[in-house]
Amino acid sequence: MDLTIGDLSRETGVKIPTIRYYESIGLMPQPPRTAGNRRLYGRAHLERLNFIRQARDLGFSIEAITTLIQLAGHPDQPCADVDRLAREHRGEIRRKIRQLEALEAELSQLIGHCAHGTVSECGILTALSQPAPSHSTAGDLRESSLAD
Repeated sequence: MDLTIGDLSRETGVKIPTIRYYESIGLMPQPPRTAGNRRLYGRAHLERLNFIRQARDLGFSIEAITTLIQLAGHPDQPCADVDRLAREHRGEIRRKIRQLEALEAELSQLIGHCAHGTVSECGILTALSQPAPSHSTAGDLRESSLAD
């Protein structure tokens, strides 16, 4: 099976610049090149890129995917490390869900103060002009989103 980078992109739904990025950081192995310097991908590349795509769709970080790929390279080893990684990731997702729920509640409260008058009377804009409460979980999410 010989695929061009365009074929690989279509097969996996991963954009060409992303494939090149994955190659540049070592997540994808470098493919062999033709005499004309075109990349040719095989079944192993397709399988690896599908693995990466699905892991990214589940929200795993590049670092976690790198670890998962390394662990997958040792099929006879116990899967405890894979399980641990998945559980840690699930815990992070649950934390983010709690933060998003707090953010939703905060935004719902702001919307509830809307009097549907003029912009000069807008309770939402007035509230956004005030300092954020120091105990705001939603504020934590906003700050962590900026760091991501």
